[in-house]
Amino acid sequence: MPATMKPKVSLEAIKALREETGAPIGDVRSALEESGGDPAKARVLLRKRSAALAAKREGRTTGQGRIEAYIHHDGRIGALVEVNCEGDFVARTDDFKQFCRDLAMHVAAMNPEGTVEALLGQPFVRDQATTVGDLLNALIGKTGEKVVIRRFVRFVVGEATT
Repeated sequence: MPATMKPKVSLEAIKALREETGAPIGDVRSALEESGGDPAKARVLLRKRSAALAAKREGRTTGQGRIEAYIHHDGRIGALVEVNCEGDFVARTDDFKQFCRDLAMHVAAMNPEGTVEALLGQPFVRDQATTVGDLLNALIGKTGEKVVIRRFVRFVVGEATT
């Protein structure tokens, strides 16, 4: 095959990776072609592209967003998170809402250190191979907007406050 031709990628492979990552179809196709059809390598490429997009949007203002609460089924542990984005349209999307719910559940379950920077490096509670920062970058890649975790707090019944 000439060096300028990209390998043909099946529609099924594109669809499966698109459903898994939520990345735009063109990005998924391109990542699969660059990785020779290997989904694992394509996922790595998509993560890198999402991180690059996040870096480009760094200077933007995030004046919209959502506050999400999670209360554990026994009512003894809870968390509140504030996640900001550029526009209210993105704040109302299902992907944004799901990210906020997942983040609040993660904070309740994992009891991260008190800074957002420590939180971003943590393995995500539902998928230890993915960090919270990876999830955030994937959301930025899906929405095309700057998204930031502004603050979070975890509550436990009977726990001493400082």
